[in-house]
Amino acid sequence: MEEGAVSKPLAAVACAAMALSYVAILYAPTLVLRLRPPPSVKDFMIRRFICAATSSLVSVVFCYLILPWQAVVFPLSLTCLMYAGSLVLKSLLLIDSISRYANSSGVTACGCIKYALKSLLEWGLSITSNILAWRNYVVAPLTEELVFRACMVPLLLCGGFKISSVIFLCPVFFSLAHLNHFMEVYSKQNYNFIKSFLAVGFQLGYTLIFGSYASFLFIRTGNLLAPLVAHICCNFMGLPVLFSRSKGIVSVAFLAGLFGFMWLLFPLTQPDLYNDRTNNCKCWHGYCSWSEPVKSSL
Repeated sequence: MEEGAVSKPLAAVACAAMALSYVAILYAPTLVLRLRPPPSVKDFMIRRFICAATSSLVSVVFCYLILPWQAVVFPLSLTCLMYAGSLVLKSLLLIDSISRYANSSGVTACGCIKYALKSLLEWGLSITSNILAWRNYVVAPLTEELVFRACMVPLLLCGGFKISSVIFLCPVFFSLAHLNHFMEVYSKQNYNFIKSFLAVGFQLGYTLIFGSYASFLFIRTGNLLAPLVAHICCNFMGLPVLFSRSKGIVSVAFLAGLFGFMWLLFPLTQPDLYNDRTNNCKCWHGYCSWSEPVKSSL
């Protein structure tokens, strides 16, 4: 990154905020959640480790938002459009939950805000201490994107495959890597082969679609952060909500998000948005122009 890409005041404020948050979050469980001190030194240190890990992760994300922010914000916003119905439904459920709490306890609007923030903080701490959450939102997205995008896509492109072929070929390997889930589903379905086959087939179809989208993001932007944040978002949100029987606005939001996604897919992934400091090439691999790359004389 070129010198001066971030202003000095912003860099100083960001560093001060990260230092303050690193210390403040260590005391958050006691001061905000009013949790009792742990009964042993071991439990106390485990809580501190979790808080320090949370602060570190937040700082990393914060830095990425400040530095190559396009690679995070644009793909994440684009992906969220597909989850417009899900987001609206979750928002409505949250509002209903806060309303029930306000009616049952008789608190003011300020009390409702505190309740919402406390619930959010409790949820965040529970996520950081959940090994499955670390697998789904950190380890799996990072390792899978490194292997199936950062390694496979350049290899296939350099092997002479066309861009369109790579976008659909990489997800095939990505889907095949999920075949190991069959035995797990098979046991949960009481060893019913047909149900297990349909369930795993649906999962493979979903991973095939996402894999194509992730490969598209990586080739277009030339930045691994783009498919990575999309992967984390999809793992967190699950399957998009298409409709809700009791809330028609959810279906409207989904359709609006779908049209918005299709309309902004190419504009928000323009290579120039992510590689404006690269000389003589729109992106690092030279394939982002969607034409045959120029052969190097070297």
